[in-house]
Amino acid sequence: MASLLRPIVTATLVAGTLDISAAIGLTLYFGMRSVGDMLRFVASGPFPSATDWGSAGAALGLAVHFTLMAIMVAAYVLVAARQPALRARPVLWGVAFGLLTYVVMNLIVVRLRFGGPFPPSTRAIVTQLFCHIVLVGIPTALIAARQLRTRAFG
Repeated sequence: MASLLRPIVTATLVAGTLDISAAIGLTLYFGMRSVGDMLRFVASGPFPSATDWGSAGAALGLAVHFTLMAIMVAAYVLVAARQPALRARPVLWGVAFGLLTYVVMNLIVVRLRFGGPFPPSTRAIVTQLFCHIVLVGIPTALIAARQLRTRAFG
């Protein structure tokens, strides 16, 4: 199990940083709200009053983001450690994992917590699919494949 920690931590840091950087960029580009507001909104998932917590709420949003990323990445790495096909074709499985994370986050987690319109806007679908596939799924799968290849799994 200790040998799985390195790919989980590495992929969490890489994918989590790419994803939150994209969220910050999109927030600034589209001017929907401030970066602090966006992070407080993330924190408000598990902590509804976090929207009123100022910079502490924003910091908590960053922690919530990386915690969710660690859970998603750990799930992928645990499966990839036991399924050689995931390690053999990481881009294919990274795309599939990105699609799965999109579905889980947007059709289950976010809808259960926040409700909201479905389907979301075309812009939201396109940007979120890009982030989930290109910034989360593929990097996670590539990191897992590379780091698990040197270990005896199978």
